[in-house]
Amino acid sequence: MTDRKLTTQKAIAEAIALEMRGDDSVFVMGEDVATYGGIFGATEGLLDEFGAKRVIDTPISETGFIGAAIGAAIGGMRPIVELMFVDFFGVCMDQIYNNMAKIHYFSGGNVSVPVVLTTAVGGGYSDAGQHSQTLWGTFAHMPGMKVVIPSNPYDAKGLMTAAIRDDNPVVYMFHKGVLGLGWMTPNPRATGVVPEEPYEVPIGEANVAREGTDLTVVTVGLSVHRALDAAEVLQEKGISAEVIDLRSLVPLDRETIVASVQKTHRLLVVDEDYHSYGMSGEVVSTAIEGAFDYLDAPPVRVTTPDIPIPYSRPLEQWALPSVDRIVEASSNLLVAG
Repeated sequence: MTDRKLTTQKAIAEAIALEMRGDDSVFVMGEDVATYGGIFGATEGLLDEFGAKRVIDTPISETGFIGAAIGAAIGGMRPIVELMFVDFFGVCMDQIYNNMAKIHYFSGGNVSVPVVLTTAVGGGYSDAGQHSQTLWGTFAHMPGMKVVIPSNPYDAKGLMTAAIRDDNPVVYMFHKGVLGLGWMTPNPRATGVVPEEPYEVPIGEANVAREGTDLTVVTVGLSVHRALDAAEVLQEKGISAEVIDLRSLVPLDRETIVASVQKTHRLLVVDEDYHSYGMSGEVVSTAIEGAFDYLDAPPVRVTTPDIPIPYSRPLEQWALPSVDRIVEASSNLLVAG
């Protein structure tokens, strides 16, 4: 049925199940992915259908099980390996960056490493500095891996399907706030229409989530939802905001960014990652390099400041991008230049 709806979490699990049914080389491994179904439900129900040989709970040794996934991929399998929180990357970065990302290059293109590394990102839940980062800019900065970030159920399923089928290593980052889990902050857009059949959302193609004429808002993940909410507020003020959901950082759809800025003449980048040396700066550079003569005002960024994510809820809410911050920055941008 075309009107069937799923949460983002269930859409991810469904995409994995469909690919596992069609390809015996696909399997899942990680902490609590089997019996528990993943702490964010991304592998829910898979153990019951596919058994413990293809849905594997691992010890708490990220270096060990991510290394095992890389070895399996080199050997012809297509593993999906979950790093529970992206903040844990520090204990296994050697496996991720010096092996997963580089082996294809080191082999002169003769060895493929079709690993999907899934991980939860994002703040807003008072989980403090070790469980609340996004860090997609960190992974996008290092060559050899594709980086995708779905913002809704339809894209979550399609991007997961594309990632599993890709012969390159893919880092698949899901924001906790878009999953639609009952014990998290309610998010109406975390549930949406998802076709039953397998389909791909191409990696590297941004989506114009909302058409507009007065300014371009470029963002990703949960901040897409914040930007859409802000666009509704801005519309009441007579400001038409175009919202671009990048969907992936590697490859980055620079053409869509440039085309939108050429149309609206103003750019706001919203990024839950840290302000410096990240996605927001890359998007601004893309716009300046491709649409400098079209800009009527300097680009503006709404980001998380370069501080550890606070545990205190008021401080955390102050640090993270919000609808109010987006509305204020957009309004100021319209009177600038």
